[in-house]
Amino acid sequence: MKITVLCEDTSRCALECEHGLSLYIESECGNILFDAGQSALFYENAEKCGIDLSRVDFAVISHGHYDHGGGLEKFLQINKKAPVYISENAFGDFYNGEKYIGLRKTLKDNNRLVSVSKNRGVCKGAEIFTSASLEKKRLNSFGLTAEKEGKKLPDKFDHEIYLELIEGRKKVLFSGCSHAGIENIMRAFSPDIFVGGFHLIKTEDENELVQISSFLAEYNTDYYTCHCTGEKQYEYLKKNLNSLKYLRTGDTIVI
Repeated sequence: MKITVLCEDTSRCALECEHGLSLYIESECGNILFDAGQSALFYENAEKCGIDLSRVDFAVISHGHYDHGGGLEKFLQINKKAPVYISENAFGDFYNGEKYIGLRKTLKDNNRLVSVSKNRGVCKGAEIFTSASLEKKRLNSFGLTAEKEGKKLPDKFDHEIYLELIEGRKKVLFSGCSHAGIENIMRAFSPDIFVGGFHLIKTEDENELVQISSFLAEYNTDYYTCHCTGEKQYEYLKKNLNSLKYLRTGDTIVI
């Protein structure tokens, strides 16, 4: 399995970056796009890397925020065949303070979108899970809200989904932001390899970060994190978690 970071908040190469995430995955199950950043940048970077996104077999949008699904319209334009798996709840009204951070609702009824309401297999070795799979202990919305019936309530992240790929004896889990809690996700899946954000960028308490890193170290898991984890938070986590690495735009890993 080969994973290329098409866009992330940072870059250590000539490729441009933006706040968001998009991964290109070459697997036994086919070519997969996991998230599409907030603009067409994921596509532009793919072109520069010699990656033909028209050959993607299926795509996954991990949740209903613009920085993961903002490039969805561009993907639908350049790829004419791949189904796009997305939560049935992904087109809600989501906010960060007063800022709307949801997806373009004009895409909601596109016939290429596959609405995910429960766990489902995609092909041999690939399965998509909903956040309903998790026991959500200590769920923290960090100020993110979902508007329902005119009221903005703390987001419960029922629009978040995860992709699990199994190749050989390795179970690899992809999570866009882990809004439902990285600890809750690890309890539910216990993967050999985890790829995605931890959503800790607003966590300033060093003791809490040490506690989280100690918890993650209990698993025999290699972690590749990025985006919403936060670089400062990553440095604290790394002190107690040797298996943790940071992914930036343009990085490629082979599993």
